[in-house]
Amino acid sequence: MPEHVSFLHYLLYQIDVLREGAPNLPHSLQNHHMSYLSMEHFFMAALVMLVVLYLAWTVRGTYTRLRESTIPEEELTTRTFFEMFFEYFYNLATDVMGAKNAKRFFPIIGASAAFIFFSNVSAMIPGMLPPTANLNITAGCAALVFIAFNYYGIKENGIEYFKHMAGWGVFKQTWANVLLAMLVFPIEVISLCVRPVTLSIRLMLNMAVDHLLVSIFMGLFALLLPLPVMLLGCIVIVVQTLVFCLLTAIYIGLATEHSEEH
Repeated sequence: MPEHVSFLHYLLYQIDVLREGAPNLPHSLQNHHMSYLSMEHFFMAALVMLVVLYLAWTVRGTYTRLRESTIPEEELTTRTFFEMFFEYFYNLATDVMGAKNAKRFFPIIGASAAFIFFSNVSAMIPGMLPPTANLNITAGCAALVFIAFNYYGIKENGIEYFKHMAGWGVFKQTWANVLLAMLVFPIEVISLCVRPVTLSIRLMLNMAVDHLLVSIFMGLFALLLPLPVMLLGCIVIVVQTLVFCLLTAIYIGLATEHSEEH
C-alpha cells in the first residue's frame, strides 16, 4: 500500500534521534524503510492503548461509587458506551462458546475488541494513521490469539488436543484409520497455522483500503462529498472488529471443547 503522511509523521520528524539517526542505519535496514516513518503505526498503537486505558480508568472511577453505579445514566456517556460495547461482545462470546467459557475468556476477547475498534476509529480522524492498517500490528494481534487458543486448548485437553486434530478416537483404531490420521494431521496443522494469517491480512487490507479511499476522496473533493465513503468506513470499522472477535471466540471455543461435546 502507498505510504501516507500524517500529523504523527511531522511530530516524529521533530525528534532528533529518529530524524538524524535514520541515514546512519545499515544499508540493508534502510532498504526495508526502518526509519522513523515506519514507526508511525507503532506510536499510533501505543497512543490508542493509552487512550483506552485512560477511558477505562475514568469509567472505573464511577463504579467505585456503588450507589451511583447502580443508577442508569440518561445520556450517552463514556460509561454507558463501554457498558453497551462490552455487553454486546460478551453476549457474542456467550452465544459462541457458552456462558462459562465466555466469562473465562472474555478478557482477551474484550481487550481485542477495544483495541481494534479504537484503532479503526482513528482512521476517521483527519491526519491520523490507523494502527490496524499495518500488517505488523494486525499480525501481532493475530499471533496473540493464535498463542492463546492453542495454549488454552492444550491446557484444557492435554494430548487429546493433538489427537483430535488427527481425528484419533473418532473411528475405530484400524490400520486404515491410522494412515488416515497421518494424512489428516498435517492438513489440520496447516489449517491451524493459516488462521492467524487470515485474521491479520483480512483486518489490515480492509482498513488500509478504507483509509486510502477516504484519503483520496478528501483530497479530490470538497468536505461534504466524501460523506458516503466515510459512512461506508464506519460500517467497515464495526464489521472488522466484529469479525475479528467472532473468529477469536470460535477458535478458542473449538480448542477448549472436549471430545464428548462434538
